[in-house]
Amino acid sequence: MKILLAGGGTGGHFYPVIAVARALKDAAERERLVSLDLSYMSDAPYDARLLKEEEIKFIKVPAGKIRRYFSVLNFFDVFKTAWGVLRAIFKIYADFPDVIFAKGGYASFPALVAAKFFRIPLVIHESDIVPGRVSRWASKFAARIAISFPESVEYFPEERAALTGNPIRRQVLGGSPEEAREIFSLEGAAPVLLILGGSQGAQKLNDVILEILPELVKSWQVIHQTGRANFDEVKLRAGLILESSQVRARYHPHPFLDEGGLRNASKAAFAAIARAGAGTIFELAAWGLPAILIPLSHAAQDHQRANAYAYARQGGAVILEEQNLAPHIMLSELEKILKNRELRERMIKSAQAFARPDAAAKIAQEIIRLALAHS
Repeated sequence: MKILLAGGGTGGHFYPVIAVARALKDAAERERLVSLDLSYMSDAPYDARLLKEEEIKFIKVPAGKIRRYFSVLNFFDVFKTAWGVLRAIFKIYADFPDVIFAKGGYASFPALVAAKFFRIPLVIHESDIVPGRVSRWASKFAARIAISFPESVEYFPEERAALTGNPIRRQVLGGSPEEAREIFSLEGAAPVLLILGGSQGAQKLNDVILEILPELVKSWQVIHQTGRANFDEVKLRAGLILESSQVRARYHPHPFLDEGGLRNASKAAFAAIARAGAGTIFELAAWGLPAILIPLSHAAQDHQRANAYAYARQGGAVILEEQNLAPHIMLSELEKILKNRELRERMIKSAQAFARPDAAAKIAQEIIRLALAHS
């Protein structure tokens, strides 16, 4: 059985693909399939090491990005996309898959065109409440459409859409407080605050955290994913800011948290501050972690803001808009979570009720069913 996976561009697209790929392997084992051949088509591997570890063949296909603002690159990217479509058609014809699973976004467009051209069964997944243009277009011919939020159903044919939640990697679940204390050199007394700026970090969030850092470490131990590009600057500035602090060892910056790091950090954490990508929201929910969400103000279709408010309405998080990201407001919201036990317990229960940790398994089962029917 051959399954082609498509998507990429950001961790928000890539990591759900990995979660589904792992669930496909589990489903294939349960169904006692003789072989399962997984390929990943995108303009870049995003994490070549992880693809290799998962035995997923990478197929490079160029894809142009149509920007929502004037840019001369839009002109050149039309030709890049056209070449990508031709290359995708050729590659898929040479190694014909039984089903294509796509995460949407510009990087999946060439594979989606090929799926339509060859009439290959297609399953798409939309992470955000407001779908992107590629997902809306692909929904017209997709066999099945998986959505993360119930509000998204209005954008898709209801008879082919299913609410699954956002696929998360099971490897980020579990962990132990004891292992976390050892890995992050945590002390026993102060509660742990986990700060996630997304896989690329978040400069504005980093700046606010650094501004309140002296006050923050008086009450919290901080595990801070800064983003790889920002790590050296944040570490240097934090060292200067906390130079005279007696509790400076409570601050633990990291450029990026891998699966093991996320698993253990989440187990030790008392609360979190994070961006509002769908992947992050569903991980926070699966961890049952009270959160302050800061939506990215310039996200396409304002999707982070829509995601954040949908989750906050369920009670798992509070929201701080970027324009209101003042130090004293951040400290005040953290103080509420720290001191108000009833509020925190309510947020935990709401997060757990929202979580859908079986999303990847549900999607994988439908992909296998379609593949068996197609073959």
